[in-house]
Amino acid sequence: MTLAAFLTFAGLVIFAAISPGPAVLMSARTGLTEGFRTGVMLALGIASGAVIWAMAAMFGLNLVFAAAPSLLWLLKIGGAAYLLWMAWHLWHDAKTPLITADSRPTPRSPLAAYRLGLWTNLANPKAAVMFSSIFLGTLQDNTPLWELGLLLAVIFLAETLWNTLVARIFSFEQSRARYISLKTIIDRSFGGLLALLGVKIAAT
Repeated sequence: MTLAAFLTFAGLVIFAAISPGPAVLMSARTGLTEGFRTGVMLALGIASGAVIWAMAAMFGLNLVFAAAPSLLWLLKIGGAAYLLWMAWHLWHDAKTPLITADSRPTPRSPLAAYRLGLWTNLANPKAAVMFSSIFLGTLQDNTPLWELGLLLAVIFLAETLWNTLVARIFSFEQSRARYISLKTIIDRSFGGLLALLGVKIAAT
């Protein structure tokens, strides 16, 4: 792979990472409600999900989707259902008061945060199609395995850094204070946006 091709790939991956979607939304809310450390673990889970979809794209999952559109449809419905389930809980629990001394809910365990990030990203099977498009535009058939590993590392790093940054921005005390005063509105806004994203995944 030439340097120009690598830089093109990295630029496309960064653009995909920062594009608004369920992962960015969940990073923002986790940083806001559970703090930066939990947000980091969530970001690692999101990055792992991106790598899984990228590996699927490398092995031609988009060809499977093209040959069997019903498989993509089923995956999209399953992912949308997961996002809608999370959206419902956000909306339903919006009026539940925070109970800890620092007005922040007890953070979930690192493993639970990682798992949430992983499943949030895996809920969008169209990521495999997106990565397939990126690979088709930048890779050659004889790309060595070490280069493929490097590209996967770029994807993991981009997703981790961006979603960690989002969690960090929303974890500041000013953000927390604003959240406390507007918890019901903010939680229902997050829930509504997550539901819209779930519907969009299922419909497109």
